[in-house]
This record gives sequence, C-alpha cells and structure tokens, in this order.
Amino acid sequence: MVPSRKLLLLIAGLLAAVAPARAAEFYTEDLRIPMAEAGPQGLEAFLVRPAGTKRYPLALLSHGSPRKFDDRATMSAHKYYGIALEYARRGFAALIVMRRGYGTSPGGRVDSAGGCAKAAHLPAAAVAVADLRAAIDAMAHRADVTTSGMIAAGHSAGGLATVALSAQAPAGLVAAINFAGGRGSRDDDDVCNPDGLVQAFATFGKTSRVPMLWVYATNDSYFGPDLARRLHDGFRAGGGNASFIAAPAYGDDGHYLYSVAGRPQWTPYLDAFLRGRGLGHDVLSLPDPLPPPHQLNEAARAEFAGYIASMLPHKAFAVSPNGGYGWRAGRATADDARRDSLAACMKWSPACTLYAVDDQLAEPSQARATDQSARARQ
Repeated sequence: MVPSRKLLLLIAGLLAAVAPARAAEFYTEDLRIPMAEAGPQGLEAFLVRPAGTKRYPLALLSHGSPRKFDDRATMSAHKYYGIALEYARRGFAALIVMRRGYGTSPGGRVDSAGGCAKAAHLPAAAVAVADLRAAIDAMAHRADVTTSGMIAAGHSAGGLATVALSAQAPAGLVAAINFAGGRGSRDDDDVCNPDGLVQAFATFGKTSRVPMLWVYATNDSYFGPDLARRLHDGFRAGGGNASFIAAPAYGDDGHYLYSVAGRPQWTPYLDAFLRGRGLGHDVLSLPDPLPPPHQLNEAARAEFAGYIASMLPHKAFAVSPNGGYGWRAGRATADDARRDSLAACMKWSPACTLYAVDDQLAEPSQARATDQSARARQ
C-alpha cells in the first residue's frame, strides 16, 4: 500500500520536530574604521554576524579602559569575540570598535581626563562618542548591516561611552545597555573625582531618552553599589530612561560579570530587556563543536577541547598522522593562526597538516598549501 501524500507530509513533519536543530553559522570580518582624527590607519574593529545574506541591525559594542595606561596596547577587538557572538546569536551585526589609543587604534592619551582629583569625565566621554559615531557612519554604508533599529552596549568606560552616546542619540538607535559603566577607577573602591562622575551622568540624563538597561554587580570593585546608585539617580533626575539591576555578586569581582564566563548570569537580563522593546530574536545556536581528530590520544583530546573552548580568534589546530599536534589562538589573522599552529605541530612531527581554522574544519587544499609554506620556513 502506497502511503498517502498527507501521511508522508505528517511523517516528514514529525521527523523535523524530533531532529536536532542545526547550529547556526556566523560570519566574521576584521575592519579598519575610517576616521580623520585616527589618521590613515583608522580604528581597529571586528564584526560578527549571522552568516545570512540580509542586512542585520547593528549592535555597537564598547570596551572598558584598563587601570594601567600601558595595558591599552595589549587590547584587541578579537578578545571580545565571545561577547559579540552573543549579540550575533540574537540577530545583530555586532561590531567591536577599539577607540583611539586602545589596541592598534592610534590616539595615545587623547581621552585623558587629566589629574585624578579633578578628572574631567565629560571631555573624555566626548572623545569616545566621536569614535563610536565614526563606526556608525562606516556601518551605515554596508550592504549587510543596517543602523535602523540598532542598539549599543558597553562595559566600564565603554558603558560610560554608551550612556554618553545615548545623550546625543544618532538616528536609528533604539536601545542601549550599560554594564558597570564608569570611569576613573585607579584601585578598588577608589574612583577619581566621583562627584564629577555623578555630575557627568546627570548631564547625560538631561538629553538621553533612549531606553536603557544598567547592570551593576553588588561586588563590583570599580564602581561599588553606593556609587552605582548615585550614578543612576543622577541620570534619572535629569530625565534619563534607565532600568537599574543590582545583580548578585559575581566571582571575586563583579566588575567582570559582563564576560564570556558570566554569560549565564547577564544574558537573561539582556534577553528580557530586548523582548520588552520588541527587539527579541530567537537565539541562534552556537557553532557545532568539531569532532576531535581520530589520531589523538586521550590527553591530546583534552587539548583539542581547549581549542574548541577558546574564544580568541583567530585560531587553528594542526595534527600529524602519528597523533602529534599544535594549536595557537588569538592571532591577528587566520593565516597567522595557520602558520603558527603548523609550526607548533612540526616541533613534534615533520608531517603536519591543518585540521581546523577558527570554528571550521580546514579545507584539504588549504591545509596542504599552508603546510608546505610552513615547512619552507623551518
């Protein structure tokens, strides 16, 4: 007996219902944001979005500022990949832009607030806003990004920058998130000119009308609960629209709640906020974990698990027929990761090939070509 068409459709539907959802694919791109004040080099940036072909609304992500000036040079947009991925999973084109003076973005101390006692937080915030606006202007001309319905989110000094941006809201900005925002922390519970910082937030509140979410952990060593409340009260007194969440203590220092490790705690806040403004998206699955190379022993498989868990692009994993391996992460380009992982593997075996690059299996032709170039450099 031949099954009817309706029965076949019913069976197909049932199979689809029980089949595991395919993990989403994501597109990444290294960028330089044009900005006259940044010179010909422009601003360092990194884009993460779903791999589809439509235009995705921009999620503009702003980083913090380390307490030591020299640490700024070690910063990289790639280090925020895990954070950006959470916005890409929610249907945004997430852009991490390194402001002037951070990472490879030129600028030196252009955002200096001056001496600690009279730290000028408003001029420093104005510098950050100019950088963010340059990034928005650049994204507005892309075919895969739209600044209509965009959001902004920032952490620490990036949170302050995001609040400042909302006070001069560019067209298309519909919501913003401030994670532990502030500026001037030079030691635990020691902030330069805290009264001036409160006044800066009050100034932003006079013109900011974009719906905002503010999240501060109760054990934040940079901007503790009392100061965080003062910042929020000052902002609201001027008319600013911000919902405040005093998040439970996170780890040893709640200032780092907004992190890859802290995702289970902060992403529910983000989702509730977005849904409340009609911005909620179905959360896309993370990329499928790659199977380990068959030639690896148990200890080497644990190393491969470390490779999979790494959120520092660009990365690559190389392997030899006898089970030797090498991997590197946090490289400036995928080619750098390929080269360095092959070189690491060839310390143990002369016959190494690439197995994976970032979150995908390496193409055989690519693996062979890179392998030969790496051999030539030995």
